[in-house]
Amino acid sequence: MSTLEVLQHIAVVIGASILFSKIFGKFNFPDVTGYLIGGIIIGPMVLNLVPADAVKGLEIISEVALAIIAFSIGSEMRLSALKKTGRGIMLITLLEAFGAFLVVFLSLWLIFRQEFSFSLVLGSIACATAPAATLLVIRQYKAKGPVVDTLIPVVALDDAVCIIAFGICASIAQAIVGGDAVNLLSLMKPVGEIVFSIALGGISGVIATILLRYIRSEGELTSFILGSMFLLTSIALRFSLSSLLVMMSFGFALTNLSRAGERAATSLDGLVTPIFMCFFTLSGADLDFRVFATVGLLAIVYVVTRVIGKVAGATVGAKLANMPKTVQKYLGFTLVPQAGVAIGLSLTASRILGDSHGHEIRTIILAATVLYELFGPIITKVALVKAGEIETSA
Repeated sequence: MSTLEVLQHIAVVIGASILFSKIFGKFNFPDVTGYLIGGIIIGPMVLNLVPADAVKGLEIISEVALAIIAFSIGSEMRLSALKKTGRGIMLITLLEAFGAFLVVFLSLWLIFRQEFSFSLVLGSIACATAPAATLLVIRQYKAKGPVVDTLIPVVALDDAVCIIAFGICASIAQAIVGGDAVNLLSLMKPVGEIVFSIALGGISGVIATILLRYIRSEGELTSFILGSMFLLTSIALRFSLSSLLVMMSFGFALTNLSRAGERAATSLDGLVTPIFMCFFTLSGADLDFRVFATVGLLAIVYVVTRVIGKVAGATVGAKLANMPKTVQKYLGFTLVPQAGVAIGLSLTASRILGDSHGHEIRTIILAATVLYELFGPIITKVALVKAGEIETSA
């Protein structure tokens, strides 16, 4: 794309995001729903004002947005709060992830008679939760309360659990498909990815707190944090680490090790809205409804069983952890959205399982993403309203 085309496409994306968020806001929908539908309308599926190659060419916006989202989640996690609820958070995370895995896996394997390896891998991908849409709903409505306080660390830990679960299940599936024995080294690979990702972000956070002593102005602070994000994301992508975990641990270390770190956490607030607008509108433009034609039934089964598993697991975990009643009733519904991590894992799965099942898994995840991205934010908003953490007038 030429510079002129890039500028034109960004202008169309921002214009559509503002227009459709205003239209859907009139009907009390979250902004993110307007962004996504605006993206669908200006994208290749409808008006083609932003064609497929333009969406691909603007992927840098998605990387920046995901880095900011992960950093924001990490910076919201206070060590003092985690000391009080840490065990409960871990229990809820493990059970909601395991619940999604178990219900999806057993439904596909036992009820719909799908192959064991196919069901196993798809079940492990079901663990993933997308933090982006959830965080935007929380920000838009300034939601506060026990559900939000529990949700943020659960979403942060969820990706780590999902990566480990997928790594183990993918190794087992690969051994079954290839007729080999399960390799211990391949099982340890996802654990190593998590350890190195957290270490990179944490060590960088420690270094950043030292450097922050020499930064005075808000402009310098914003530039420093943004530059750090670009550097850490590029390192993560270079060495096949989880950029989300790197940025979460960076934000966590930064805000918990110094007062200047807390100031750094809010330094990007002015950039967040336009970047999020572009990110979700481009996500909408990238959605392809034609995928339903090939995997319609299995996609619906995956969507429904994953939600059942998430809600059941989160509810049981919250009860065992003696969380407030609102957390027990509504937390699971805020974990519905799924996108980036799941799509990335589906690409890996397609390489492991070969052409037929690999393509099928990727198509199912893409089809599920269409539904989760459109309805997930609405479900999250309704759950937070019911929990009393968003004012009913919002």
